[in-house]
Amino acid sequence: MGTGLRHHRGPSRLSIDTPAVTKSDKQDEKVNWFAEIRGLALMLLAVFAFHSFIAKPFYIPSESMLPNLLVGDRLVVSKYPYGWNWSSVSFHLAPRGDWRVAGSTPEYGDIVIPVHPERDEDYIKRVVALPGDTIGVVNGRIELNGTPVPQEVEPARDLPVDANSTCWGFGDPSFLVTDDDGKPVCRVPVLRETLPNGANYLVIDHTRTQLDNFGPMTIPEGEVFVMGDNRDHSSDSRELNSSRGLLGPVPLENIGGRAEFITFSLDGTTSLNPVTWFTSLRENRSWTTLRPAISQEPEG
Repeated sequence: MGTGLRHHRGPSRLSIDTPAVTKSDKQDEKVNWFAEIRGLALMLLAVFAFHSFIAKPFYIPSESMLPNLLVGDRLVVSKYPYGWNWSSVSFHLAPRGDWRVAGSTPEYGDIVIPVHPERDEDYIKRVVALPGDTIGVVNGRIELNGTPVPQEVEPARDLPVDANSTCWGFGDPSFLVTDDDGKPVCRVPVLRETLPNGANYLVIDHTRTQLDNFGPMTIPEGEVFVMGDNRDHSSDSRELNSSRGLLGPVPLENIGGRAEFITFSLDGTTSLNPVTWFTSLRENRSWTTLRPAISQEPEG
């Protein structure tokens, strides 16, 4: 008796039922571009508002605030310490005017962001005279209300020598030396200057220039006098007739904020190579405060 195999003819693969995709379903899956654009616009508006009314980042492009600020420093500028005005608005989108909201006056020694009186160009300088003060500069030394501002010689400071800081700007080759570790540094003479409220900070005054003698002049109400810490290489309120400087005292409505602290600093070697994002960071610069030291209680 022979045997035979019986073949069952059934489905050759497992069948899974899937719901049919209708045209209306495809329409429901389309991106709501209006909602996407609205969300992006709200996000940009929030960033713009934060930059205009709370704080914004700032980049140091020049050596006018050496030795305290280096080219390549990135810092935070707060917008609210002196109230708000047209120069507070990011990108200078607001028209110029003399209005101020919740306005107040900077203190001696504050590092502020004045806007040029004729151009939409931000500067960074230190407040050295307030409304009503009489200021003069004699042989590089500030005189406030007829009294020379105290200055004390301190040990020379070593500034980095790198792509952002070459030391050539001082015009004195003797500043370029080698430190104890064999690295080239820019060794600059410094003075500690102290203003009437006790605010003190370092300045560089290493040669004689035309701006070493100025005034005297009385600061009008609603204005302040500002100078760079690198006194021989700063275009500031002492420049009355040059487009490089600030053409005299700065109206308070032209001050867009106060410098608070350094977030990080780059030496100028950053490139598209991700490794350089870390190797170009300068050491011991991050989170450095930019508020001046106070050596005594404010007068009055």
